[in-house]
Amino acid sequence: MALSSSARRVRASRRRRQICCSSAAAEESAPTVVAAAKRPVAVNAVLTVLPTVGGAFAHIGITRGIDDIGDLLGKSLHLELVSAELDPVTGVEKKTIAAYAHKANHGVDAAKYEASFSVPPSFGEIGAVYVRNEHHKEMYLNDIVLSSADDSIAVNISCRSWLHSKFDNPEDRVFFTNKSYLPSQTPSGLQKLRKKELEILRGNGTGERKKFERIYDYDTYNDLGNPDKSPSLARPVLGGSEAMPYPRRCRSGRPRSKKDPQSEQKGDVYVPRDENFSEVKQVTFSAKTLRSVLHALVPSLQTVLVDAKLGFPYFTAIDSLFDEGVPLPKQDVFHAFRTIVPRLVKAVTQGAHNILQFEVPEMLERDKFSWFRDEEFGRQTLAGLNPLSIQLVTEFPLVSKLDPDIYGPPESLITKELIEREIKGIMTVKEALEQKKLFILDYHDLFLPYVHKIRELEDTTMYASRTVFFLTPDDTLRPLAIELTRPASPTKPQWKQVFSPAWDATGAWLWKLAKAHALAHDSGYHQLVSHWLRTHCCVEPYIIAANRQLSQMHPIYRLLHPHFRYTMEINALARAYLINADGIIEQTFSPGKYSLELCSVAYGKLWRFDTESLPADLILRGMAVEDQAAEYGLKLTIEDYPYAQDGLLIWSTIKQWVTDYVNYYYPDASRVKEDSELQEWWTEVRTKGHADKKDEPWWPVLNTQEDLIHVLTTIIWVASGHHAAVNFGQYHYAGYFPNRPTIARINMPVEDFSDDEFAKFWAKPEITLLHCYPSQIQATIVMAILDVLSTHAPDEEYLGRDPEASWAQNPVIYAAFERFSGRLKEIEGIIDGRNANPELKNRCGAGIVPYQLLKPYSEPGVTGKGVPNSISI
Repeated sequence: MALSSSARRVRASRRRRQICCSSAAAEESAPTVVAAAKRPVAVNAVLTVLPTVGGAFAHIGITRGIDDIGDLLGKSLHLELVSAELDPVTGVEKKTIAAYAHKANHGVDAAKYEASFSVPPSFGEIGAVYVRNEHHKEMYLNDIVLSSADDSIAVNISCRSWLHSKFDNPEDRVFFTNKSYLPSQTPSGLQKLRKKELEILRGNGTGERKKFERIYDYDTYNDLGNPDKSPSLARPVLGGSEAMPYPRRCRSGRPRSKKDPQSEQKGDVYVPRDENFSEVKQVTFSAKTLRSVLHALVPSLQTVLVDAKLGFPYFTAIDSLFDEGVPLPKQDVFHAFRTIVPRLVKAVTQGAHNILQFEVPEMLERDKFSWFRDEEFGRQTLAGLNPLSIQLVTEFPLVSKLDPDIYGPPESLITKELIEREIKGIMTVKEALEQKKLFILDYHDLFLPYVHKIRELEDTTMYASRTVFFLTPDDTLRPLAIELTRPASPTKPQWKQVFSPAWDATGAWLWKLAKAHALAHDSGYHQLVSHWLRTHCCVEPYIIAANRQLSQMHPIYRLLHPHFRYTMEINALARAYLINADGIIEQTFSPGKYSLELCSVAYGKLWRFDTESLPADLILRGMAVEDQAAEYGLKLTIEDYPYAQDGLLIWSTIKQWVTDYVNYYYPDASRVKEDSELQEWWTEVRTKGHADKKDEPWWPVLNTQEDLIHVLTTIIWVASGHHAAVNFGQYHYAGYFPNRPTIARINMPVEDFSDDEFAKFWAKPEITLLHCYPSQIQATIVMAILDVLSTHAPDEEYLGRDPEASWAQNPVIYAAFERFSGRLKEIEGIIDGRNANPELKNRCGAGIVPYQLLKPYSEPGVTGKGVPNSISI
């Protein structure tokens, strides 16, 4: 990336051994420029303000005229320069130098404000700037550039922050320069200011949060239900109990529900102001589009498809969603749908109709019948939307760990004889285990306790399932058996049956129905655990703790911040519309109203930080073993495992970048242990953010550079590579829902055998399969949501593409970043080569969608590739 003119000026000034804006040891020796001057230096400040909706660039409202007058009088923004040094005589902070900034110009993309200062020789290095917004409305301040005519002063301050009005909060904002400091290295004049800013961000833990505030605090997930509206919308509090453990979310402090004092009332979801960028032009295109779909498109669909249970009568009716679309209610031809979701909603001028017409997913475009085949079912467990569930079978027979007195006999019906029959006597089960040939998708023990609860819900059903695969000589997975289980109840015994690929018509259709159930289980687990829980939900505590305990001038804050952008906003949107009571997830996925309860159980039983790194996750699932002779120190159990192959490229590249960065700021282990902010951050992540697991012995400690590198690499991987792998292929693989149904609505026709039901299946099995799939309203809502969730914004911030301002101005860090960026560009070519290699049959072949989900960069839109820095959608 080419450096901006201001960045080049800063680098030039560093070469002249003048004021700089980088960090750590190399920066500590930079001499004080102003102190060496013999007379006051004229310093010019230029502030860049971006346009907002309803902010400083709005042209409506009763305060607009007052703010315009303020601009004309040069009273827009009040600035104060802060010295980095204490007064050597008094030992206290030096007096700030103040001036007003006036509007210099107002362009389409930004407005410039300017101020002039006269800085005396004794002032020393500029360490921070106070800014007070004199307008009645907030502004979005992008940056501040301080410079002198003789280039003796060149200071860049990257702000990227909402600037509240003084009429909302009289306290001035402080922005530190781009120079990074460990706490012990903080210049004397900034030490109190550094601590005070963190105290402001932590708040006092009381009161209801206001929109303009920047306070970060913790709370349980006590706002998913709405018991005041209806008892049916009551939901348990997640987090804070042994029964329902969960990570914490950001506290909003809303009043308590009248019907349930443990829960918050519904209302606007608070997001600390600097986490919510949705009103800046283009910044969160995808989030804004998703909000529009939820607010407008979904209700419109519900008015058209009034029968919530109505399924698709035939497969060609599913095809019509792509060919003809769904007519929406009559609207003005200029209805916002045309601009909100132009990819989905097409305008038909005659009659002013809008048509919801879906783009053909790439999988269907390449091979219309791929979803129907077993080889694609096996391939997608390694190279599809949820490649994080497949695991090696290490023990046989398969036995449940649940209480048999409650759930029935624990032994699986997938027997040694059945497996050996299905693999045609190629080897025994014992040999298959020894040679690591058997793999499983195991949703048995997690789902079984919820089967009867979910079956009480309308128009849905549930089983616990196990799906066993055999690894063929060409590294593809062949499905052998699907076991579906209904636990014992007070009125019925346990029911379970195993289904296998068959060569007779009845057996073949039962196998297809069993696959539909197994895929619905995988879809639910993917969305609730692999996607929401392990990325969105578990990352939020890292963000809250970082803002509470790491100063914005801390180098680790500046390393992590790009990987935290927009996540809290998208999580708040999810709590309001997607994972809430009767939200999209409950309406369209198999667990229904128990979705988040099941997610909580998965967190309690399965989640642990030390297995969230990619290598540890692969080893835990038996998909890799440690091997120091192998690349990355791991040998994959299945060599042609695209998620693992490409993921390890990304993981190792992130780790090298983090290693370079950490070793620069922490040349020895003592600096890690003695970094008070760093230790408080990690302590708070464990004891507050993940409080229900605070006493677990597996939490890493931060004693050495290696400890810190591993923790940071894990967090960055989860926010970037892991999330990309489970998110941006959603429309490609689930846009045609028979490939990945989100819900199964009817039982297998051979369960509790009924002559009438079995006769219907016998007469027309295709209709039974269609009735098992989601209803028309469920399918269309999910397809619309997945289309938006799979979209890259035009201004997406990709891994390794653009350096942060503080990195670009430090030659050592910038060089390390350039190596990081260059390696990611190399990875693009490596992945392209793999996808063109016919020997890699899980990613290359006739009609196969190439595995590009971990290819680092992408153009805007639904592309099925691209790894953003953060969880931004």
